[in-house]
Amino acid sequence: MAPWMLFFKRKRLILLYIVLTLIIVFHSIRKHLEVRMTGVEGLRANSSWFTLEKKPFRILGGSIHYFRVPSAYWEDRLMKMKACGLNTLTTYVPWNLHEPQQGVFDFKNQLDLEAYLRLAGRLGLWVILRPGPYICAEWDLGGLPSWLLRDPNMRLRTTYSGFTDAVNSFFDQLITKVAPLQYSKGGPIIAVQVENEYGSYAKDEAYMPFIKEALLSRGITELLLTSDNKAGLKAGGVKGALETINFQDLDPEDFSYLNAIQPFKPQMVMEYWSGWFDVWGGRHHIYSPEVMMSVVAKLFEMGVSINFYMFHGGTNFGFMNGALAVDLPAPKPMITSYDYDAPLSEAGDYTTKYHLLRNFFSQYQIQPLPDLPALQKRRAYQPVIIEQRLSLWEALPFTDKPYKSERPVNMENLPVNNDNGQLYGYTLYETTISSGGVLNSKNNIRDRALVFVDKEYVGFINDEAQKLVIPNVTEERSLSLLVENCGRVNYGKTLNNQRKGIVGDIEFNELPLRGFIIHSLDMNPGFINRLEGSGSWISMRQQTSFPAFFKGRMYLNRNPKDTFIRLPIMVFEERETDVMMSVVAKLFEMGVSINFYMFHGGTNFGFMNGALAVDLPAPKPMITSYGKFNNGFQ
Repeated sequence: MAPWMLFFKRKRLILLYIVLTLIIVFHSIRKHLEVRMTGVEGLRANSSWFTLEKKPFRILGGSIHYFRVPSAYWEDRLMKMKACGLNTLTTYVPWNLHEPQQGVFDFKNQLDLEAYLRLAGRLGLWVILRPGPYICAEWDLGGLPSWLLRDPNMRLRTTYSGFTDAVNSFFDQLITKVAPLQYSKGGPIIAVQVENEYGSYAKDEAYMPFIKEALLSRGITELLLTSDNKAGLKAGGVKGALETINFQDLDPEDFSYLNAIQPFKPQMVMEYWSGWFDVWGGRHHIYSPEVMMSVVAKLFEMGVSINFYMFHGGTNFGFMNGALAVDLPAPKPMITSYDYDAPLSEAGDYTTKYHLLRNFFSQYQIQPLPDLPALQKRRAYQPVIIEQRLSLWEALPFTDKPYKSERPVNMENLPVNNDNGQLYGYTLYETTISSGGVLNSKNNIRDRALVFVDKEYVGFINDEAQKLVIPNVTEERSLSLLVENCGRVNYGKTLNNQRKGIVGDIEFNELPLRGFIIHSLDMNPGFINRLEGSGSWISMRQQTSFPAFFKGRMYLNRNPKDTFIRLPIMVFEERETDVMMSVVAKLFEMGVSINFYMFHGGTNFGFMNGALAVDLPAPKPMITSYGKFNNGFQ
């Protein structure tokens, strides 16, 4: 054999040996990981203590919702959680984002739940998954898709077939994605929650067993949990699931009651409310760090597991805010910020609560806690000058085809979005009148309407002001009502009543109005893109009618940073300021500035997409940018 042939033969043998060695090593490592992750027992609740991998385990959890945090910051927020001494991530799953139209599912990019859970596992965090289908969460309709309300007989959160069929379809998609990420499969999920706070709703005894079976039949094998406040514990549980409790103020009797319901089981606060949500018209809620720490210390003394809701709140992007209706004459919408006064601020900054918790938990760690991750840099930019505007009436050609109806039709039942109805935003109802008189909403306007005669603003209607005097006219004139959906209620027993727009007859001079032309303005990307590309925008120096869309320009460098922006609310000629429309958020007349966190990646909003309907002082109102957030009025 020639020397060169012998050389290449030996080279092939050496390569073959290396490949075989790598295969053997790979299978050995894989087998070792399977033994470590799947051969050891998962989370169990068989005594007064949790056990994980057959060792005593205390859950130190924190809630961070992937859908409220730009995906570019998922790792940053989870690393900050781990550096605080927590060991478990909890997250809800919003059905209405993952199935925006019936049968159309989205689990990509910002909604890539699998990537989020895998990231948590890679960073050394366990996961408690809360898949709903109802999640509350101060989220529109508690996370339920609004297209469910197209069914006039819909009974949400019951075993009504129209609801259970939709749940089954959604779970077919969702559970097949998360089941492989369970502890028994080598993943981070150690527990799964059955529904959410059903004890406060409790309209169907067969419902919780249905949801439990829907999870089990699709491959969920980890520990099952339920979550309720004290009043809901008795009606919110389901056989085979560990009951947990939610509260902010510690009352030892709560645990006595929980122990009486399920003796000899570990006790857990699934939602220890580290702060509170904010509604329009109120101040930012502040929960004392010292009071919080006194509760945490007491829970530790009692051997209780705890999950901080929220650990990091994030942002209610777009129109996804819910509304508060409990013990109120009319619902109050949540604000865009979901800061929650949590240990990590909306922008991901450390707070006094964070440092107190880190110092406390460090006493119970075998290994030193990781170093604190660096904070994101922010900066203030030059004020944004509003340069152009486009009136609502000039924008109507860019909406979907208007719908003609003899009677008013609510948003959800409009034939738009592939017959899924209008999800969010605003709806313009137009008809005609031929005299002056009294317009009476009969409490059928949800939630608020600006009223125009021949495109001239004459007043507004809401829950408190249901009648409006219309000036006298001598010939047929157009009557237009721009109705805003301020956010569907997310908690309580009125979920089935959350249809928006005009939901029944409205009267003019005690007669029902008829003959409507209805325009859907749901601010979807198609509409916004058509609007931005329009050549109809005019300078702010020119006269135009309102409401209107506005354009401004923000100048950034090549390395943009996060910022906060302040939107002014202004009064013109002593007239009431009526701020109605915004892709960023919904504003009301309060005579104060409104603050928003702006992610530099632009995933939450852009000024080109901003829409305000407001009487503005001439010539150029400004949106200011700054580097720090000063909580105050919202």
